[in-house]
Amino acid sequence: MSFVDWFDDYEDRDWQTTTEGTVRYALVGLGWWTTEVAMPAIADSEFGETTVLVSSSTEKAEQVAEENDVSRGITNDDFKDGEASEHYDAVYVCTPNAYHLEYVEAAAELDKGIICEKPMEASVERAERMVEACEHGGVPLMIAYRMQTEPAVRRARELVESGFVGEPMTVYGHNSQPLLEMIPDPNQWRLTPDLTGYGTSVMDLGIYSINTARYLLDRDPVAVQSILATEHEDFEGLDDERAAFMLDFDGIEMVSTATQNGQTDSQLTITGTEGQVEIRPAFPGTCRLHVRRGDQSLDFDREEFGAVEEMREEFDYFADRLLTSTPIKPDGEHGLFDLKIVRAIHEAAKTDRSVAISE
Repeated sequence: MSFVDWFDDYEDRDWQTTTEGTVRYALVGLGWWTTEVAMPAIADSEFGETTVLVSSSTEKAEQVAEENDVSRGITNDDFKDGEASEHYDAVYVCTPNAYHLEYVEAAAELDKGIICEKPMEASVERAERMVEACEHGGVPLMIAYRMQTEPAVRRARELVESGFVGEPMTVYGHNSQPLLEMIPDPNQWRLTPDLTGYGTSVMDLGIYSINTARYLLDRDPVAVQSILATEHEDFEGLDDERAAFMLDFDGIEMVSTATQNGQTDSQLTITGTEGQVEIRPAFPGTCRLHVRRGDQSLDFDREEFGAVEEMREEFDYFADRLLTSTPIKPDGEHGLFDLKIVRAIHEAAKTDRSVAISE
C-alpha cells in the first residue's frame, strides 16, 4: 500500500444512523463552558435544542434564558423536584465534579437521558453510585469525552486500527494551561479539594490524555507509576500542581504530563514499529493531525475543528443514539474506569510504587 492510500475512504459521522428528530436539553450549571461552548454547540447541532436552563440562582437562570431565547430558567431545587420536566428530553450536567451525582440521580428518577461532563465525579465511590442510579432508572448515561467525536481523533483511531503505525509501542501525552491566568481566583472550584476530587491537574487535564489514549488504542491500562508535586501557595491542599505518570497498556507504554500552572499546550503521540500519529494541538480547542511513516509525512489537510464543533458532534452523536434507542459510548462504566486510573495515579505517587488498576 502506498503512503497516500492510507488516507482514502475516510467518512465523517460514521456513527450517524438517523436524519430526523430533535432532543430537547436541560442544561444544569451555567458556567462559562455551558454558556459559551455547550449552548452554541447545541444551537449549531442538527438534532438538539436547549429548552431549559438550571442554576442555583433564580435570577441567573432567568437572565441567561432570556438572553439566549431559551423558554425556561429554573433553580437547582426546582429541577430536582421535576419542574419543567415535560419540556426537555435529556440533561447535560456541567457543574463542579462533586455535584454531578445529585443531578444525575435526579435526572435518572425523571427518566431522562444524561450527558455528564468529565471527570464524572469527585471519587470512584460516587461515580459507582451514578452508574447504579442510571442502571436502576433504565436511562442512558454518556460521559462527555468530546475527543471521541472529534474528527481528527477519529481519523487517528482509524489509522492506528488499520495498521498505519504498525504495532503501537509508546504513547506520549501532555496537557497544560495557566489556570490562575485564565480564572484569577484562588478560591475557584478546580482548586478546592472537596469539589474537584483527586487533585486538579490530572483530574481536569491529564484525563484528556488518558481517555484519548484509551480510545485510540482500544485498550485499557493495567498499572501506573507517577510523580506529583505542588509548590504554588494557591494549590495548597492539592498534590498535583504538576504531574507525570506512566501507564502500562499491557505492553504499550504511555508517558504523560499535566499541569494547571504552565503555558497552554497539548499533544498526544502514538509511535509504532512502522509509523507515528501525532495530534498537536490536541485538547484545548483546535486539533491538528500529523502523520509519519518511514521517510514520508503529512499534515492532515482538513479544516481546523474548535471546541464548539467538537461539542456539536458530541451532542449530535448523543441525540442520534437517544432517538434511535442505540447503546451509547462512552458510557458510565467507561468514565468510572478513568476515575480508577486517576485514583491509582495519586496512590502510586504517595506510595512510590507501581499500582495495579482494578476493574
